[in-house]
Amino acid sequence: MRMCAICFDSMKPGRGQALFTAECSHMFHFHCISSSVKHGNHVCPVCRAKWKEIPFNRSLSSIVPCGRGGQAWLPQQSGYMALLRQVPNHQQQGPDLVTSEPADFNDDKPLQKMESANIGSSRTVEIKTYSEFSAIQQSSQDDFAVLIHLKAPYANPEQVTSRSVNATSIATSRAPVDLVSVLDVSGSMAGTKLALLKRAMGFVIHHLGPSDRLSVIAFSSTARRLFHLRRMSHSGRQQALQAVNSLGASGGTNIADALKKAAKVIEDRSHQNPVCSIILLSDGQDTYNILSDIRGVRPDYSSLVPPSILNHTFRLVPVHGFGFGIDHDSDALHSIAEASGGTFSFIEDEGVIQDAFAQCIGGLLSVVVQNVQVNVECVHPGVQLRCIKSGSYLSKVSADRQNGSVDVGHLYADEERDFLLSVSLPHCCEQTTLLKVACAYRDSLTNEEIKIQGDEVTILRPKSPVPEPVCMEVDRERNRVRAADAIEAARDAAERGDLSDAVSILEDCRRILSESFSSRSGDRLCNALDAELREMQERMANRQRYEASGRAYLLSGLSSHSWQRATARGDSTDSDTLVYSYQTPSMVHMLQRSQNQGPSQVQQPRILVEPHPR
Repeated sequence: MRMCAICFDSMKPGRGQALFTAECSHMFHFHCISSSVKHGNHVCPVCRAKWKEIPFNRSLSSIVPCGRGGQAWLPQQSGYMALLRQVPNHQQQGPDLVTSEPADFNDDKPLQKMESANIGSSRTVEIKTYSEFSAIQQSSQDDFAVLIHLKAPYANPEQVTSRSVNATSIATSRAPVDLVSVLDVSGSMAGTKLALLKRAMGFVIHHLGPSDRLSVIAFSSTARRLFHLRRMSHSGRQQALQAVNSLGASGGTNIADALKKAAKVIEDRSHQNPVCSIILLSDGQDTYNILSDIRGVRPDYSSLVPPSILNHTFRLVPVHGFGFGIDHDSDALHSIAEASGGTFSFIEDEGVIQDAFAQCIGGLLSVVVQNVQVNVECVHPGVQLRCIKSGSYLSKVSADRQNGSVDVGHLYADEERDFLLSVSLPHCCEQTTLLKVACAYRDSLTNEEIKIQGDEVTILRPKSPVPEPVCMEVDRERNRVRAADAIEAARDAAERGDLSDAVSILEDCRRILSESFSSRSGDRLCNALDAELREMQERMANRQRYEASGRAYLLSGLSSHSWQRATARGDSTDSDTLVYSYQTPSMVHMLQRSQNQGPSQVQQPRILVEPHPR
């Protein structure tokens, strides 16, 4: 089935819409291409061929009769003549020619009335605990491991992308989203990059539902809001596509101004959807706010992030950063994402930008629970909580070491989280109840506050040691944490200029992983971790390669492990270099939609779709 490259809807005859074939042989809905030309687009949205003119003697077969009963349907004369006239040979207006904007961005469209549909499955978070061993001899122990495992409720991936066109209400099984896209349209984005970005945004717009709202910020030397938060109804999608397709590239890169404007869109909203997020794409470095080339001084990347994004306890407005190409500032984008609770993805091959966006929105359109908090309480008076390995999630241990907590924030459907606890055990001659674990969260669809209690963690205390293998789940998570720590240590060494030390750190970690119980048992996660670390070593072969791709690849991997959330990374599509991912079914489903989309003039390499190896 052919799809219009502008609106991504079907171009099947009999749908009551005229079709137009351009001189480069690409076909579009007539109303889509006429609007595109009207907004200053004078190149093909697919192949970027420049249109000199559309000949007056072009056969009307270019406009396919597709009305009912075989009657030809012709577009309005004004639109038709606009296409037939010679296309002026001048550049599109760049984003620095800023049109006037209101002082307050409280002009967002009202929310669509929602009616919760029968989701057909439980929306209860699963919580499980695993102890390192089921039995420990009676003597005291200083570092006994306990694993807390969370799994978000299930959602049908098809429900994530289903769209209702009911004008008054929508029956939904997911929480609607307010999404602000912040797009770099500086001079370096000209040509193929901008064409691929427009196509990727077209995919995003096409998959947002009528209850979702979108605003787009385009930035170069300055930033401008292309349009207010607008519901993605049929007309809203058309207007959004036209605005995105009208973009041209020029100027410098001012990330701080762009994020400030994105934050203002969110702060000034008159209405709020349950889920809110920012996606930020850039292929360059902020040359307006970050001082570079000062030896020994680390740039203050925090100055790029508006305070309103930083101040949320549960980081309710994450910024998901996408570094495009080899010239972007991966440190800046990773720092922005980390500070806001978002992820950082490295798009090394420009052809996979749409796939990277698809994976991200596959998650954003499936948020099922929010404000998730895990609470831990020691039961036996002699048991103490030493630490919680929670990556980038904020965790706390009380002064008396009897209680602890982890702020998890929001979870996508089917998403899993693991947190490794270290506890001290007292000398004890009888069965010992160590901990009890509870979880509190808000259902993103019903807004209901829910609390659940996990099973208590209990172990036996025999007089003498009992031969017993370590718990596979605990050992697997310990390996994942160990790998994440090694990646961070290797990055620190590389930034000090010691690449050989960085490579050695990763090599030592690989050796330790290979000797672990789970690795000897053929665990898929251990194999994936080893392949990932090996890939990082190769990207640290020399300073030139590290600067070109190694740093961004490491930061993307670090982001993925610290948040236990999928990121796009480099170009590792070879089956021999599988990169461990945290993809959920909704992410995979959306990614497959992107990869299975109709043929394009631009070859789009496929990024890895690897199921969660649990």
